[in-house]
Amino acid sequence: MERNLSSPLNSIFLPTQLPLNATADANVTIKPFSVFDGCEQQVEGILFDIALQCINVVVGIPANLLVIAVLIQHRKEPSTSDIFLGCLAFLDIYFGVMTPITLLNLYHWQSKGVWSSIKFSYGVKDTSGPLFLSCICLDRFVAVLFPVTFGQFKHNKYRMSLTVLVFCLTFAYSAAKVVGGLPNFEKVFTGEVLVIFAWMVLCNAFILWALKRSRGAGKDEMHPLKKKAFITVLYILFIIVFNYLPPVALFPFEDYYTPDVFRCYVQPVGFAFLNVSSTIQPLVYLVRLEKVPFLSDTLIKKWCTREAGNRNEAPPVQNPPAQVQIPIA
Repeated sequence: MERNLSSPLNSIFLPTQLPLNATADANVTIKPFSVFDGCEQQVEGILFDIALQCINVVVGIPANLLVIAVLIQHRKEPSTSDIFLGCLAFLDIYFGVMTPITLLNLYHWQSKGVWSSIKFSYGVKDTSGPLFLSCICLDRFVAVLFPVTFGQFKHNKYRMSLTVLVFCLTFAYSAAKVVGGLPNFEKVFTGEVLVIFAWMVLCNAFILWALKRSRGAGKDEMHPLKKKAFITVLYILFIIVFNYLPPVALFPFEDYYTPDVFRCYVQPVGFAFLNVSSTIQPLVYLVRLEKVPFLSDTLIKKWCTREAGNRNEAPPVQNPPAQVQIPIA
């Protein structure tokens, strides 16, 4: 269920509208503004979501800055998915910056105007993350299963067009979220996350299947590079399931919960797993790098030597082949 209308972190109480023929002295109760939306006595789910958002501030923002730094360093030899990764990192930084503002507005300002800007940031996170991840999955899917077609559509103009489309959809959704009151608007996010989750799982499953069957003639073992790619994609699939399965599994069954339980517990917990993707996604990208910006070579060599000493197998005699570059969300 879309959190603009019922989630306590994204909702506001609007004054009850008077009928057209009401007089000024009519006895009408006006609900005061509350950022907790009736969950003042049931804040555990909300605090869980806020705690994970604080992780985005402490870890996610620096990690996304490092991702952008890596993309800038590799701009002369860019990957086809770099534009999607860069936009995703930038918007995740924007979402992380809004977390301190959310905390201040929860416990100090209590401002409707500030809450509108916070709701806009939630709309950006709800839409941009899944859509850009879908673009990365599409790019990876075509590259592995249809390499000839991938070569024909390798020009950046196609990815720029997809990026513009994603930004348009994101800002349209976020603006509608701020305005509110649209009929059945709460179903938009539920439908979006269900479709995108299914799409990303299918893409990664087909990629894993293609890598698994791509063995040399008469060989039982997968090529080391393809095996490494297989493990990488499998790890990405696990991250996608971790971030998106909770809202996919919980939100379509709103009618089975009481309104208070769904609004105060189910929604904040489901969105917490989605929100923490702002930290998990850049970390997954960074751990796959051979060189991380601002870390000395001495530290990396020392760590690699320690890891090699803990292994039971002997180090290879020959130099390993070049690493296969796979776009990572």
